[in-house]
Amino acid sequence: MFQLDGKVAMITGGSKGIGLGMAHCLGKLGAKLAIASRGEKDLEYARQELSEKGYEVLATPVDVSNKESVESWIEKVVHEFGQVDILVNNAGTNIRKPLVEVEGKDWERVIDTNLKGVFLVGQAVAKQLIEQKKGGRIINISSIFGGVGGIFQSSYAASKGGMNQLTKVWAHELAEEGITVNGLAPGYIKTPMTKGWLNDEERLKNIIDQTMVKRVGHLEDLEGPLALLASDESSYLTGQTLYVDGGWTAK
Repeated sequence: MFQLDGKVAMITGGSKGIGLGMAHCLGKLGAKLAIASRGEKDLEYARQELSEKGYEVLATPVDVSNKESVESWIEKVVHEFGQVDILVNNAGTNIRKPLVEVEGKDWERVIDTNLKGVFLVGQAVAKQLIEQKKGGRIINISSIFGGVGGIFQSSYAASKGGMNQLTKVWAHELAEEGITVNGLAPGYIKTPMTKGWLNDEERLKNIIDQTMVKRVGHLEDLEGPLALLASDESSYLTGQTLYVDGGWTAK
């Protein structure tokens, strides 16, 4: 169950944090990996790390907010691996500011990556999957703040809420092609990128108090849900956003 041998998985934002963790998960299940990120240095470190595990990996610098960059990446992946089977739409960014302090450039940066980028990559991969006529899996990596408003999160919450709606719309449109579209919304996950709130004792206590399982999440907590959504076993599951947050949003 949950084997991905012979499958090709594309992961945006795959050079670090949750994206890199997801690449490791899919690689362990047998998938060939095509990771993308803007930062070439981080991308090369990730490629080396994944290759040392024995995974077949293609690492490509990509600007997900640029249509030509996205389309060029997909062409490169198909040329290298012959097909695409799974998309993990993970690239994202955040700028936390009070509403009255958010500048236009702040809004545009977050929306361009988290919503426009998700749309452009999803659209391009959907075209490729339809052309292949073999179905596929699209997994949009959302957030707890896509479902609940977070203070100082105007652009981020808007982008993730918009992503959740794209997940539903695409699921409707692509179902007849054998393509499922689902979201995975992590809660507070411990990664090298989350040191800020992990080192803030008061904030960390508040997070744990609000979480039913009384702990923060780890990358390993995302592996089971991701494996399900990426696998053939999820063929009857589409249009859903799965919250992997220790019960944070339900409390």
